[in-house]
Amino acid sequence: DLPWPPARNPWHLEHVTGGSSSGSGAAVAAGLAPFALGTDTGGSIRTPACFCGVTGLKPTYGLVSRAGVMPNSFTLDHCGPMAWTVEDCAIVLQAIAGHDPNDPASADRQAPEYRAALKSDLRGMRIAVLRHFWEEDLKINDELRQATEAALAVLEELGARLEVARIRPLQDYYDVKTIISLSELFAIHHKDLANRPGDFGADFLGRGGLPGCLIQAADYVHAHRERRKMLEEVLPLYEKFDAWVSIGNGPAPRFDSHRTVSFWEQPSTFSPSNVTGAPALIVCCGFSARGLPLGLQIMGRPFDEQTVFRVGYAYEQATQWRARRPALSPRREQPRAMTQPAPSAPDGVPEALCQAARNLAERAGLKLNASQFAQLARAAPYVFEMMRRIRRGHDHALEPASAFQFGSLAPAPDSSAGSRRQRVAGRQAGSP
Repeated sequence: DLPWPPARNPWHLEHVTGGSSSGSGAAVAAGLAPFALGTDTGGSIRTPACFCGVTGLKPTYGLVSRAGVMPNSFTLDHCGPMAWTVEDCAIVLQAIAGHDPNDPASADRQAPEYRAALKSDLRGMRIAVLRHFWEEDLKINDELRQATEAALAVLEELGARLEVARIRPLQDYYDVKTIISLSELFAIHHKDLANRPGDFGADFLGRGGLPGCLIQAADYVHAHRERRKMLEEVLPLYEKFDAWVSIGNGPAPRFDSHRTVSFWEQPSTFSPSNVTGAPALIVCCGFSARGLPLGLQIMGRPFDEQTVFRVGYAYEQATQWRARRPALSPRREQPRAMTQPAPSAPDGVPEALCQAARNLAERAGLKLNASQFAQLARAAPYVFEMMRRIRRGHDHALEPASAFQFGSLAPAPDSSAGSRRQRVAGRQAGSP
């Protein structure tokens, strides 16, 4: 229900590009631009990078200014580059990284020479493999699983030492990310949602625009407290490993298979890096039987984009995926329109939950028609369950992550393991 045609996947026009940086991913894949910028609150650079077969970086929180970007979530928004190769991403990051006084979250630090870190071998590097992402936490297709396993073998051949590691289940990160981002999204767009909800697309309303009205202030604070714990829990992994790898996403689904409710049914492989603020890079790691790209995710320590680039570059140089481009033709038939019928009723949602959602929407000043309320009600069971899970018994002395700041002494790539923990922790004051 967009007011303009949707961005089409250059590899197959009947398939989505992923979002929300959909046009950026499609333009780079089609060769319309050498690079593009994207924003990422929960995977909006990395999803289109996977689906369109390009390289995309969600940088460390605060490394790239968000000034001028339409906000989604002040806590979780990132701005980063998308390009055809890792080297091109490094070149673009060199140009856009750095302190900006117009962004209150901008880190006051000098950007290093990112291209200097690009090497074609990984000898001596310690890389954590987060297998539980695809073996326990998510249901993924066999093509992505096989491509990921093959990519891990390439990293070992390049000299990296791989070791299976664990962080919290993805659902924990997804709960924290969703409660924080939807609360802030609703606050940002509240006036327009209250006065002209019909000007928003149905998919936006069902995934993010409306469900934020269901989240209570206490749950927003609980999520920030839980995020603080998560930031501290990953510090030992920063000490032990140079980088982490996990599945990305792909192949891109068809337009006509899209369901708004699917946003709520499974956590995302991309949430941990938004919650921790650490960098995450997508590189193409193969193609499906239908010729659709698949992605591998490489994550690193805060402000250590050099190492993330090094891993991605070495993998890219050792494989042939960058030699493959989508076949474009100016004479291709106009693709048929894809529409998703808007729900007219909250089918299957218990009446008690519908009434609770209705009460909260009215308290927030929302005036919704039947279809808009159905979108809200369908999300309600998932939102209420997330809030139930997040209501853990925190010590009252535990400050929320909104009181956390990456300090000016965040880790340099060559910092020793003994001092790295203190440097990553930074100063625990001010904004994130």
